[in-house]
Amino acid sequence: MSGLLPLLQSGIVQTVALGAAILGVVGGVLGVFAVLRRQSLMGDALSHAALPGVCLGFLVAGARDLGAILTGAFLSGALAALTVMLIVRRTRLKTDAALGIVLSVYFAVGVVLLTHAQATGGAAQAGLATFLFGQAAAILRGDLWIMGGVTALALTLVVGLWKEFKLVAFDPDFARALGLPVLALEAALTVMVAMAIVVGLQMVGVVLMVAMLIAPAAAARQWTRSLGGMVVLSAVFGAGAGVTGALISATGRGLPTGPVVVLVASAVVAVSLALAPGRGAVWQAVAARTQRRTLAARRVMMTIHDLGAAHGDPAYPAEGGMLDAFHGTATRPALRRLEARGLVRPVTHPPEDSPHWALTERGQAAARAVRDDAGAP
Repeated sequence: MSGLLPLLQSGIVQTVALGAAILGVVGGVLGVFAVLRRQSLMGDALSHAALPGVCLGFLVAGARDLGAILTGAFLSGALAALTVMLIVRRTRLKTDAALGIVLSVYFAVGVVLLTHAQATGGAAQAGLATFLFGQAAAILRGDLWIMGGVTALALTLVVGLWKEFKLVAFDPDFARALGLPVLALEAALTVMVAMAIVVGLQMVGVVLMVAMLIAPAAAARQWTRSLGGMVVLSAVFGAGAGVTGALISATGRGLPTGPVVVLVASAVVAVSLALAPGRGAVWQAVAARTQRRTLAARRVMMTIHDLGAAHGDPAYPAEGGMLDAFHGTATRPALRRLEARGLVRPVTHPPEDSPHWALTERGQAAARAVRDDAGAP
């Protein structure tokens, strides 16, 4: 803790951490709609398509001016989104093919422009390549105002068009039947994803930006079934991953902030996939094991019930070894669980000294209920 306090008092660390938090919030919120609309690859395509805009913004401004670079990146990303929509509507290609084409072509153009910009020489182009993987240390206080403004605009649009975006995300056909401009709303969501990419260019770069869109939303999806809850939780996960990654990067030498932030966000996804209640792999494994045990116990209970019905005695004592032979496995664990629930009880059956089991009155009623349900139409 003593080593962390001086770190938190550093102006550079505070700036980077705040920028990472802003990125996490806007990426988390807008990533939810990308995930729900099954357009995760759209974020990847738009992030790569931002590179030509970065280079053109630099070439037009003649300097590493953040405003010009981010404006170019936004226009390039928006143009890429429109290109995808045009390909899908004017050709027989599916969306995934259109995204692959746009990603490859725009990124290739960006690499060519980046090479050209670097070949011009001079100190102005220094660090331009950092937009590929991000350079959080280059973020200035003034840059935070630009990032915050873009984020505020995106969040304002989400809040203002919440009902429309919600309907388009879950049931676009119904939204179209209601007369909503579905195409315009989908275009607005796509443009806002481009805005989120603009926010994250300096932090994580065009290559890793898609992770900040998808990872928080994918993690939040595991913990809630509500869209509102998912949006809030995704924003929290994104901001938390951003701040945590920034602090981890600041404590170690040579640790790039962007990739560390992405790794933290990926760790949140891994934990969510494993431990989220109801949907996590561990939770599902435990539930499946419990269900198998419950089913095995029910089968044993029904076997004892059927033996009693065959002998005309509902309290007929079934021999443990016979139950094992009938089920082909040890039934003692199932019998102990049934006993704990008050459905069976151990009994003696002279002159035999082997363990026997009989249904209690509660067990007889439960077995009859199961049999009645099985026989119901």
